[in-house]
Amino acid sequence: MKNFFFGLSTYRQALNYIFRKKIGWYFIFPLLINILIFVAGFELIDSIEQSTKDYIFNLMGFNKAELADAAWYIKAMSTSVSVIFKIAFFFIFAYFGGYIVIIIMSPVFSFLSEHVEKIHTGKTYDFNFVQLIKDIFRGIRIAVRNILIELFLTVILFFVSFIPVIGLIAPVLLFFISAYFYGFSFMDYALERKRISVKKSVRFMSINKGIVIGNGFVFALCLLIPFFGVLLSSFAAIVSVVAATIAVDELWKKNDFYEILN
Repeated sequence: MKNFFFGLSTYRQALNYIFRKKIGWYFIFPLLINILIFVAGFELIDSIEQSTKDYIFNLMGFNKAELADAAWYIKAMSTSVSVIFKIAFFFIFAYFGGYIVIIIMSPVFSFLSEHVEKIHTGKTYDFNFVQLIKDIFRGIRIAVRNILIELFLTVILFFVSFIPVIGLIAPVLLFFISAYFYGFSFMDYALERKRISVKKSVRFMSINKGIVIGNGFVFALCLLIPFFGVLLSSFAAIVSVVAATIAVDELWKKNDFYEILN
């Protein structure tokens, strides 16, 4: 619990950095990303939806004359397909929206984390385009890894939820599991710059799981907000990355884990 609250406490420092160190302009990126996601998402859904309708009508062998005679049936079929696709889009976006944001904003998070470390420790890194690309792909790799593990654990907890009494804690466990993996994604940007491998990063997160959960807690909490969860979480992610970078640097100063990881 002490580590958990330490993870949360770095948010206060993060907000101070954002508003006093002139890095608030990073909030422009979540705004642009949300517009991109919603526009592209709805365009994609509409395209797939129309293709599905055409396929169904062709499969049923309707010609133009028959379509005109069965207007009510076609309308009902078309409306049903639209509703199904809209609901599917909502649930997919609600469940995977957090990771979609993390993957798309990976380049921004990489830059932001490095910027914050420079402010916090004074350490600078020479720009290296090849290394930047590696950082971005590592961030995406971590996010995909975490999605798969979380999905596996979600399936297990789904079945556990049917067990009387024990099943009541399944949703709570799922929330903290999500918080852990979100925090993992945010904190790994700082570890990558220290040339820590993914395997050693996993070990680092395991050692500091309370801090990791504390860091991902706010982001996970935002995702629970109906309708606007993903929108708000994208802005919260900026604060989370700043807080994660501060937390990793504070832990690194203590040198407690350096020998373990090296």
